[in-house]
Amino acid sequence: MSFRQAAGAAASVAAGAALLLLLAPSAVALSAPSDEVTVDPTVKVAADGTITLSGTYRCTGAAGPVFVASTVTQGDPWVSRPVGGSSAVCDGAEHRWSNSERNAPHVLVPGPAQVEATVFDLSATGLPLPTIHATRKQDITVVRG
Repeated sequence: MSFRQAAGAAASVAAGAALLLLLAPSAVALSAPSDEVTVDPTVKVAADGTITLSGTYRCTGAAGPVFVASTVTQGDPWVSRPVGGSSAVCDGAEHRWSNSERNAPHVLVPGPAQVEATVFDLSATGLPLPTIHATRKQDITVVRG
């Protein structure tokens, strides 16, 4: 599986985890309160339309593979767009994360938007259920870069 496929799978799993939280909160485990994720206040859109979201995360106690998934919303609050996904390490240290996605057909424009980033792991045995380590919604600014 390529990194792009893995990143897309991570974003899909994050969306599924969010849906699980809405439908059956008891089916998704939440991790330690010391776990956290931050989002940089600026999102750059490159000349080719690529969106790059970034920030930091810290987590501990992962039971399986760990990912940082992100979505961005601009304009209609009911429409969010997944932006990549990346693998992560839950060792208690602070790490940088960065997710990128092609902005076709140029859905994001310079101005205000909102990002949601989620750090989660998937259980390594049986049905891969997510454990949410940290999630954050934050207002950001989209700029050309």
